Amino acid sequence: MRRISRKKRSTLANRAIAASAALILGGGGLVAVNVYASAGEGPSGSSPPTRTQNAGSQLSTIDCPEAVNGLPDVPDEAREEVDRELAAMDTQITDAYQQFADRKEQIARDPGLAENAVLGPLRSKRTASLDRIGIAIGRAGERPAGLESLAGCSLRADDSRGGNGGGRGDGNGGPGGGGQDDGQGQDQGQNQGQDGGQGQDPGGQDPGQGQDPGQGQGQGGNGPVAADFVDIQSVQPNVDRPRQRRGASRGTFTTDCGRNENGKFNPDNVIVAPGVSNGAHHMHDYIGNQANDAFASDDDLANGATTCRNQGDRSTYYWPVLRLQNGQDEDDVNADGGGRDQNVGEIQTPSQVTLKFVGSPVGGVTAMPRFLRIITGDAKAFTNGDANANASWSCTGFEDRQLTDKYPICPEGSQVVRTFAFQNCWDGQNTDSANHRTHVAFAQENGRCPNGFRAVPQLVQRIVYDVPPGPGFAVDSFPEQLHKPITDHGDFINVFDDRLMKKMVRCINDGRRCR
Repeated sequence: MRRISRKKRSTLANRAIAASAALILGGGGLVAVNVYASAGEGPSGSSPPTRTQNAGSQLSTIDCPEAVNGLPDVPDEAREEVDRELAAMDTQITDAYQQFADRKEQIARDPGLAENAVLGPLRSKRTASLDRIGIAIGRAGERPAGLESLAGCSLRADDSRGGNGGGRGDGNGGPGGGGQDDGQGQDQGQNQGQDGGQGQDPGGQDPGQGQDPGQGQGQGGNGPVAADFVDIQSVQPNVDRPRQRRGASRGTFTTDCGRNENGKFNPDNVIVAPGVSNGAHHMHDYIGNQANDAFASDDDLANGATTCRNQGDRSTYYWPVLRLQNGQDEDDVNADGGGRDQNVGEIQTPSQVTLKFVGSPVGGVTAMPRFLRIITGDAKAFTNGDANANASWSCTGFEDRQLTDKYPICPEGSQVVRTFAFQNCWDGQNTDSANHRTHVAFAQENGRCPNGFRAVPQLVQRIVYDVPPGPGFAVDSFPEQLHKPITDHGDFINVFDDRLMKKMVRCINDGRRCR
């Protein structure tokens, strides 16, 4: 398992980055400088953009249908082959995005080049993969019809300037509610009526100093842009607490698994792309189980070493790394998941990680099955839309204000916070599903699980980073997702032993706080 050595950032470097990301507040507006611009980057303020620049700024990435969402139930016998083809389709998009990025100026001058050099070849590859998926499913059951409709892709603009991502007002995951205090004065649990800080426009100012956000900035050339950031102090409180009803399970169980101090990273995802190296196309932080890679079996995880203080917890907890885009190259600059996938900059070790399991506001919880897999959020939410998005960004001291499609600009002395509130209802039968989502669900607005689901302990992760104030950091992403904050996500595989899981359930249902 490859580990990346860490570089210690100097105080002088911190100050330089903070200065380059200076913000000017006034009149209710926010003016953000382009922290990625150099003296030779882009047109000068007095020169109007050329026709090529205007055209190029309108197209920033590739948008493809999410094939897994168009599939029927996949028979177990076909699951391995289907997962492999879906991972291959992700690689096809990544390669096509690189072709587009390399030819962006040419495509601006000659739009027909997009079809000939990018979209046409991509469509052919996706058609072949979808055909193989259909054949694999057909061997074990009825071959699905109409898969070819998922082959076509398009080029699209970066529409982040207006902050038009949807808020979460449906009671789905996110910090707040649940009546659980995490010891930080913040309420962690089931969110109700959360607006997510959407629609926060940075004062209507041009975020890129004359550059259109769609041109793709950032250290790797594919974002984020200044419009992806908002001053947390300009966001109104938007976290509501669901009412605790009689019989609610008010206890908590906290497990301490460290902060990835030992530097375990890889760009795999054993849930979504088992058996495929670089299946994520971005780097993950791992805490807990140390056996996790693309090829890890349940037995490997059961026998793996763990960073968790309580050795009865061999679960694996992982999420995309956060990088400081300070011009420094990380050791993965020429590696898959890193520079080869346009994820660049200095990986940041969290200053704090809290893993807490909380209960239900309407009743007791039951044990999670061992090897239950849960993904929360959507790594492709920028192009897929926000239906499965569950990103929550904030700052210490301001965690009653949560953002979904913006990174927070924290004031001096405040730290960046990422929170993942995982699904808290289980179908009672399956530890995974074909799309890795339908076997679990969020509780409804009334706190109850959907029909056929039962309440299980809800994992709430709180990850804190000490980064310089202002723009200049980004979460790793698929290249075509442009490092958008809405793509943030977390992954969890339950490998608690039976004794410790029973203790967790008792503590939560009895209203106690346990470790």
